[in-house]
Amino acid sequence: MRRTFSAALVSALVAGSLLLPAAVRANEWRHAATLMGEPKYGPDFKHFEYVNPTAPKGGTVRSAGLGGFDNFNPVTAGVKGQLEGGVSLVYETLTVNSQDEVSTVYGLLAEAMKFPPDFSSATFRLRAEARWHDGRPVTPEDVIFSFEAFKKLSPRYAFYYQHVVKAEKTGEREVTFTFDQPGNRELPQIVGQFFVLPKHWWEGTGPDGRKRDVSQTTLEPPLGSGPYRLKSFSAPRSAVYERVPDYWGAKLPVRVGQANFDEQRFEYFRDTTVLVEAFKGDQYDFRRENSAKNWATAYDFPAVKDGRVLREEFPQRATGVMQAFVFNLRRDTFKDRRVRRAFNLAFDFEEMNKTVFYGAYKRIDSFYSGTELASSGLPEGLEKEILESLKDKVPASVFTTPYHNPDAGSPEKVRANLREADRLLKEAGWEIRDGKRVNTATGRPLVIELLAYDSTFERVLLFLKPSLERLGIGVTVRVVDPAQYENRMRDFDFDVTTDLWAQSLSPGNEQREYWGSGAADRPGSRNTAGIKDPAVDALIDRVVFAKSREELVAAVKALDRVLLAGDYVVPQWTYDKERTARWDRFGRPEKMPRYGASSFPTIWWYDEDKAKRIGRGG
Repeated sequence: MRRTFSAALVSALVAGSLLLPAAVRANEWRHAATLMGEPKYGPDFKHFEYVNPTAPKGGTVRSAGLGGFDNFNPVTAGVKGQLEGGVSLVYETLTVNSQDEVSTVYGLLAEAMKFPPDFSSATFRLRAEARWHDGRPVTPEDVIFSFEAFKKLSPRYAFYYQHVVKAEKTGEREVTFTFDQPGNRELPQIVGQFFVLPKHWWEGTGPDGRKRDVSQTTLEPPLGSGPYRLKSFSAPRSAVYERVPDYWGAKLPVRVGQANFDEQRFEYFRDTTVLVEAFKGDQYDFRRENSAKNWATAYDFPAVKDGRVLREEFPQRATGVMQAFVFNLRRDTFKDRRVRRAFNLAFDFEEMNKTVFYGAYKRIDSFYSGTELASSGLPEGLEKEILESLKDKVPASVFTTPYHNPDAGSPEKVRANLREADRLLKEAGWEIRDGKRVNTATGRPLVIELLAYDSTFERVLLFLKPSLERLGIGVTVRVVDPAQYENRMRDFDFDVTTDLWAQSLSPGNEQREYWGSGAADRPGSRNTAGIKDPAVDALIDRVVFAKSREELVAAVKALDRVLLAGDYVVPQWTYDKERTARWDRFGRPEKMPRYGASSFPTIWWYDEDKAKRIGRGG
């Protein structure tokens, strides 16, 4: 969403009068950038504190995924084909995030960056030693080519970088990105996040004699600059990457103690049940377990009992989360908030948690659950001021009634919730006729499809189905394969599905992609629900252009409160730890990153002694 700034505001930004951190008041080269205070690591740091700088190199690590792949081109990911997950090992970005700081980046392909106090542009200076795997240097032309390809061909990047109007070469190894507005503190960071591709390779000819096309999917092994290159593959089932022995960046402070495996293998399985059994059968090494049922029941096998497989939970501190049943507001059925609230009233989370999840979860009650950004109680202070400035656009309830999910947990409460749901549906024009919920005016029945791609989630949908049917709602549960699911979601072809939005501790431009009107009808966007709310758009702008941490927190809380009041989703559940299981062949640093959870396999390594004890794997 475009914003117009007055001359006085621009002048204030240039003068640095908006209490910007001292480190960003001068347009000078820096090795890092942060949205919160000063970077933890100085210009001469040797490595991140959470790595083992002397970690041994060697061995193989095997990862697993669901579905398959038919593409190695990240530009077309999410638009055409299924991208292979290991591609991130081949390509690199201008900057990388530190895992023990909030919203702080350090140079990778770029050795330094600079931006003016008004954040109207950002310039990156490339490292002279940065090389593609064919030995050619990484150039400003590569950066510009990559940026323009992503922005032109990827709807998601086009939206994410909508305020970046130009990328140009401004020095022998310098690239400058120009923004269409000042004051967006996050833009200098996010323009360092896209994969840089080799222009000369993509504009060249492949082994088949055909000219390559960056707008199309490809299974030709990609040329990158990263610590790994593709060794072999068998689409759609597996891909193997080998460590580049003369990798140009191996001694960079942001790379020391990482990329420790000689090989990284990626295996794909069509079904989640098979995925679990494959782990038990030692077909891959490390599993992140997102099923409470599996965590409670699926790890009672000999390798766990004798210590060859270790289970461990890692704290999640880096993100907030909203996981929810999501309505498709593009469909008339869900345009009325009362209908959406009725679905929440029909959801007996307490019983589901007890019978399906072994009591493992807590209910989500914020779009930023688990962080200081989550709203609670009634608005106060700056948050209240922000909401009052939009009083004609926000629901009156945000000032008078704290958001609460319906409380079930007993037969009496369940019946009361269903009665309230029935009342809201009748108010919204849906009455009961012959045991079926129909539209009072048209007679059209209220029939929905609950859509998923994970077969293990089917039991959740089947648990919800009877409660909705008690309200006279017709319900179909549909579980499709991941490729079909992605295609349907790209086209917003669904009634109700489940989605998850992970939130950083410093939300910014991605909020437009999640909830902004401009993303609501764009195929493939993360605004799954199709939210179009002027108050939400205005609050997103307050978040993006916040001038202090205090204002950012207040603006996010206000946004959270308005999103909750809209009942755009039925919040599900969360767990504040990453549940993992691994075959005990690996070592890790003593000090793990505060915001990285397990960080596997990035900072881990192959332990020969452990591997000999339990075997080297299948």
